[in-house]
Amino acid sequence: MRTVIVDDEPLARALVREYLAGHADVSIVAECGNGFEAVKAIAELAPDLVVLDIQMPRLDGFEVVELAGTRAGTRFIFATAFDQYAIRAFEVRALDYLLKPFSQQRFDQALDNVRRALAAAVAAPALRGLGRAAAPGQPLERVLIRDGARVHVIGCDTIDCVRAQDDYVEIHAGGKAYLKNQALSELEGQLDPRRFLRVHRSWLVNIEAVGRIEQATRDSHVAVLRDGSRIPVSRGGYQKLRAVIS
Repeated sequence: MRTVIVDDEPLARALVREYLAGHADVSIVAECGNGFEAVKAIAELAPDLVVLDIQMPRLDGFEVVELAGTRAGTRFIFATAFDQYAIRAFEVRALDYLLKPFSQQRFDQALDNVRRALAAAVAAPALRGLGRAAAPGQPLERVLIRDGARVHVIGCDTIDCVRAQDDYVEIHAGGKAYLKNQALSELEGQLDPRRFLRVHRSWLVNIEAVGRIEQATRDSHVAVLRDGSRIPVSRGGYQKLRAVIS
């Protein structure tokens, strides 16, 4: 098993490395001290297994899983000092959840789970379906966008508007535009409905970014954002905007 170890604590990585040393069928292909390094290593090395912490600087373990994409064959074991994330870990189809401090015996059991999954090739891709950088049931606080080896972290409060572009969304924030492979309806469901409104079948707008509403034709309107951008507004979108903007 080609394995990547991800933890911001050197001693924690050393312990996992020590536990793996007794397994002849395992090779460590990378060690990463933060989430950005992990995403890059997973993309470049396509490991069979990733053993990763959850609470890390810059990107946490769940955000690593999200940004790594839907790579079939890569399995995840979370290793953390916090027990409150266990349910969420299995929701994203991690194969095991190790609570620090864990023993060699417990670690070996987790590896056996991975071996069975790889041999049977029946476990679903570990990353599919994870779409949010927020606690379950809570709106997104930031959107993660992978651009090759780069990762853009966009605070939702900085987003002015979002436009549907076929299978992508074009997110406008801070004077820049970013493409993310996601349906507009899916992103809409993850954003705070008190802040973002669907004003057109192809557009979401941040209410706080709207400067005014103008009539474009007899039967249509546009939302003029504070930066001067003009967003088409449907009849239903106009009613929703009027209800929240005086």
